[in-house]
Formats: sequence, structure tokens, C-alpha cells
Amino acid sequence: MDRQTKGIGESHLVCHCLLVETREGLVLIDTGLGLRDVFKPQERIDGLFRNFLRPKLRAEETAIRQIRSLGFRPSEVRHIILTHLDFDHAGGIDDFPHAQVHVMETELKAATHPKGFISNRRYSPSQLTGSKTWNTYYQEGEKWFGFDAVRQLKGLPPEILMIPLFGHTEGHIGVAVETDQGWLLHAGDAYFFQGELNKDYSCPPGLRAYQTIMEVSRHQRLFNQKRLKDLAHTHHKDVRVFCAHDKVEFQDLKTEKLRLLAGTSENFENVFWMRRDQGKERPLQ
Repeated sequence: MDRQTKGIGESHLVCHCLLVETREGLVLIDTGLGLRDVFKPQERIDGLFRNFLRPKLRAEETAIRQIRSLGFRPSEVRHIILTHLDFDHAGGIDDFPHAQVHVMETELKAATHPKGFISNRRYSPSQLTGSKTWNTYYQEGEKWFGFDAVRQLKGLPPEILMIPLFGHTEGHIGVAVETDQGWLLHAGDAYFFQGELNKDYSCPPGLRAYQTIMEVSRHQRLFNQKRLKDLAHTHHKDVRVFCAHDKVEFQDLKTEKLRLLAGTSENFENVFWMRRDQGKERPLQ
């Protein structure tokens, strides 16, 4: 699963979230698992995924606890943008009941009206009842590095965009954030392993199989992976691409000690890296 763990021992994945500080409040990009997932996993996480993925259920690793550790109040989280609504990306929604949630229309429809064996297990209905305000979007807008983009998200600065990357789910997106040091693109589950962006393409067999099991469209998923690979190589000076579950990408971003300052419109100030480990515990830096 991670190409570093020897034998069939426990492999290590993360759930890579971003916290963006704007002048209008905090914006959380993906939530990871929430407090209710930690304390009542049987009610919130389907047994198939709970037993297969074996997430480390630690309250201190939830977004709400990490946000407090950074010195912010959870009530300052005004917006949540979700790459998709799989249980390991949306579990923290109800920890921030006053936040507006932003997601693609097709993704919300797929999550609230699931069809098929995997769809009925990947989404957790109880995770989706905590938000009072859902903002949904369609694929439209000016291009971004050749990708379709959803711009002018409600209540958000123009430097934060949705980038449709369908295939893993019906309404899967990436989230692009412009900083004074270039763009960050959180690609969610559009790929799972950093080697998938290499010219010689490389992915551990376990993760390759998992992606295949979870995909709703192989054609779209592989097409978007290729486009991300091209983007990462052609525009590597302008865009930093990373996915949700690769621990190496997470550690590379964390250890750079970057402090990303205001973008061109000075609407946001800092970006913080957050994660939920699905393996050995790593203290938040």
C-alpha cells in the first residue's frame, strides 16, 4: 500500500487537509474524520472500510482539535470545501455546524442517493446532516491551466477555485489555492501515490487495486491522472500538486516550513497543513 512497509505489516496513509486563513474567516479544505467518527465509529464508518483501512481514531488528530492547537476557535471556520464526500474526507462537517459547505452538485446527489455496493458504503449519511448551508456547483467557468474551473465560489476569495477531476467519484474535484509562491492544487483522491505523477508511472499494487475498486469511471479517472501528471511536469514552477493520502507528499510540504503570505488580492494570509494519520502516529509539527 505505501511501498515502504516491509511484508504485510501495517501501512501508513494520511488524510491531507488544508486550513486557509482569510480575512473573512477560516476555510477548511477537506475535514478528515471528525469527533463523532472517533467516538462512535460503528455508527459513522461502514464496517467494510473500518476493518480494511483500520483508521487510527484519535481525537487529537481531528481537524477541530488541530485548529484549536493552532490558536484558532472552531467557530472561525466559515467555509468547508470538500474534494468529495467519502467518509474519510467529510467526517468533520458536523464539528463546524455554522460553516458553509461547498461541493459539486453531482457529488451531493451521489452521496444522498447512493447506488450500488460501494456507493452505499463509501458515503456516511450521518456525516452529512451537520451542515445548515450547502453550496453546490456545476462544471463551468474560465479555464485554469487547461482544466475546467469553478470560480467565484460563494463567500470565498477569487484565489480559491474548484477544479473538476471526476472519476474517483461522480463529483470529485481538486481545490486550487493561489499564493504568492504559486498555486497549490489539492487533488484529493484523483491519485493516491506520488509515483503516479512520475514519468515512469509507479503505484503500489494495493493502492492500484483500491483505486480501481473505488472508481466510478475508469476512463475519467485515468484521463485526469494523466492531465495532472502533465500539469505537474509542465508547470512545476507554477503549481504544486499533491493528493489526499500520500504520506511522503504530506511530509515534504510540512517540513518545508513555508509561511504562505497574502495572494494578489490580499484576501487570505496563511495556509496550514493538517492531516489524519491512518497508521503510526506523527505529532503535528
